[in-house]
Amino acid sequence: MDSSDIVALVTGAGSGMGEATARLVVERGGRVMLGDLAGSRGGAIAAELGDRARFTAVDITDSEQVAAAVNGTVAAFGLLNVTVNAAGIPGVTRVLHRDGHMFDMDQFRRIIEVNLLGTYDVIRHTVRAMVEHEPDADGQRGVIVNVGSISAFDGQVGHSAYSASKGGIVAMTLPLARDLADYGIRVVTICPGSFDTAMLASARERVRDEILRTTAFPKRLGQPREFAHMALAVVENPMMNGESIRLDGGNRLGHPVLG
Repeated sequence: MDSSDIVALVTGAGSGMGEATARLVVERGGRVMLGDLAGSRGGAIAAELGDRARFTAVDITDSEQVAAAVNGTVAAFGLLNVTVNAAGIPGVTRVLHRDGHMFDMDQFRRIIEVNLLGTYDVIRHTVRAMVEHEPDADGQRGVIVNVGSISAFDGQVGHSAYSASKGGIVAMTLPLARDLADYGIRVVTICPGSFDTAMLASARERVRDEILRTTAFPKRLGQPREFAHMALAVVENPMMNGESIRLDGGNRLGHPVLG
């Protein structure tokens, strides 16, 4: 798929990797619906990007809002052929704290609800829309790019819920690709390492230093635009399917980082 043919829905587009992806889609001649919470910067970003961009307020844990975001994309641009699932929340809590209190189950459920169930709901509504338009010459109707994390593989102290949510996304990538093959829809998950986004901004300096120490090269945090380039590379390459790709500068987190 050529970048200029992209009609994308990007969740979590009000900041970070979602924002960078939305910006790059427009820069390369595509069109994009920026989806994020009502109080996000998504609306202002869409206005800045011009006629090729729109904003929709969406909480991905609300299925009616997800359906409206997908339907709104099709209504605005005529079809939907790319979805990038960048919406997600962090969560770092030990199972048992030193003062004796346990990890709150409501917090665990919330992380799973947003990162895993919310992503899956966007996927199923996306598929419903993608199958309605004609495939291209290669038989392709669309591409779904999910955001995983290297925490799916190298989970740290306090990452039990977050790693479980991202591990679930990784685990369902190949089954989804197989499930959707007959429709000509590809599914790929990108697993970023430590990127310079709001999610990492609150980390202590010691944590950030340890992340850089365990990164092979380059010795810095990833930039959101680097994620965006990978996402569009996946979209443009029809042989990329059913795969989870680490995007981490060769980082292999040791133990412990988040103590």
